Amino acid sequence: MGTFNRSAHRPAAASQEPAAGPGQQYLTFMVGEEMFALPIAAIKEIVEYREPTDVPMMPSFIRGVINLRGRVVPVIDLCARFARGRGQTSRRTCFVILELNHEEWKHDIGVLVDAVSAVLEIPDTDIEPPPNFGIKLRSDFISGMGKVGEKFVIILDIDKVLSVDELSSLGGIDSDAAGPAAGTEPRPPAAAEVDAPQ
Repeated sequence: MGTFNRSAHRPAAASQEPAAGPGQQYLTFMVGEEMFALPIAAIKEIVEYREPTDVPMMPSFIRGVINLRGRVVPVIDLCARFARGRGQTSRRTCFVILELNHEEWKHDIGVLVDAVSAVLEIPDTDIEPPPNFGIKLRSDFISGMGKVGEKFVIILDIDKVLSVDELSSLGGIDSDAAGPAAGTEPRPPAAAEVDAPQ
């Protein structure tokens, strides 16, 4: 009920491909016109978009907070985090909920993405180091470039993107900041909403 099910969303095509060596599963998603990926192990669930509640005096890339079953979850606008302006929303916009652990501080964080694409298994042999040029993104945000067919997907370094040190102050956000629970219950993306990478 709202918890991300890794096996349920593994693309059929991926299961038919022969193993190409050790690797792990990644959730791929769109931010703007670019595809990114995060390890499935870092993801707790996927939540339908609802308008976040603004919280004053937060960094510009903090979109606000949402109430997730009584828990306050700060939302990171990845478009703003990547210095590309405020992200737009559509019917496919959603939040990917991650859990950050830093020393004794622990918090769920949501990242705003334009659309979830697919769950892919990328062998370690198909992951290249971040390039020194050609990517309009801070190199420290990238942990590697995963080869998917003839294209590459940008695998994000979640600790750098979310910057645990910068976000540690979020642990003090008042639990009432998100207001009463609103919107629909969290759910994994419907099969119709998951497309293979183009």
